[in-house]
Amino acid sequence: MSQATYNKIWTNAQKDLDTQLQAEREQFLQPEKDRVKAFRMLAASYIKYLQIFHHLEEAHSHLIHQQKRAAIRQVLDGVIGRILELKKEMVQLENSEFHYTDNVIEDLKLLPEDTEIPIPKYFIKENLEGLQQREKTLDEILLNAGLETQKPVKAMTLEEAIKMIQVAERARQGRRRALFMKQIYLEEKRKRHTKLQEQAGPNPDDAATCIQKVWRGYIQRKKTEKMREEEMIFLGMEVNGKKAWVHTDR
Repeated sequence: MSQATYNKIWTNAQKDLDTQLQAEREQFLQPEKDRVKAFRMLAASYIKYLQIFHHLEEAHSHLIHQQKRAAIRQVLDGVIGRILELKKEMVQLENSEFHYTDNVIEDLKLLPEDTEIPIPKYFIKENLEGLQQREKTLDEILLNAGLETQKPVKAMTLEEAIKMIQVAERARQGRRRALFMKQIYLEEKRKRHTKLQEQAGPNPDDAATCIQKVWRGYIQRKKTEKMREEEMIFLGMEVNGKKAWVHTDR
């Protein structure tokens, strides 16, 4: 998608955030004594913030303008903080970290996948070195403890991944170029073969076939003429190659 599309996603997410904040000011102005209603309000706000988070994270991951990314990052961090606050309140209200939000999802016409919380791409990118070091340490602990028999595979760095992608892309372009040059070579070879045939004249087999057709046609015409003459003589309409006139009395 184009940058204009992600700008639109960011704008719509910002509008949804403003609407949600205004709704929270009105809904949470008075404390709700009904436990079921209170949980339903928290769950609805939680899921709506998740939707806003998905849109902001998508815009932040694909926009190129650094100032726009910085502005989205501040809002995105605030949205993540609000999601954690709502999650904490829901846990305290139900004394459980697992919540049944099927009714809320159905009311909002969403899918269960829409409530999943992915790890933000910027978090992985900014903490890539620490995450790799943590994974390496964990693999070494498991290996020393005998819980892992194979030597852990070394994680690929960002520079190595970029280099591998570049090599694969150059190889792909090379294969495409080779195929294109092969097509040009075959086309030129076909043109040269056609030109040589035109210069050398017709194929001997084709010439012999053409002569045979002409000769057979000539022989057949002669046979037909002879048969016609014999028929005319038999009918008495021709004598010694000359037509005979038949007089009839009127």
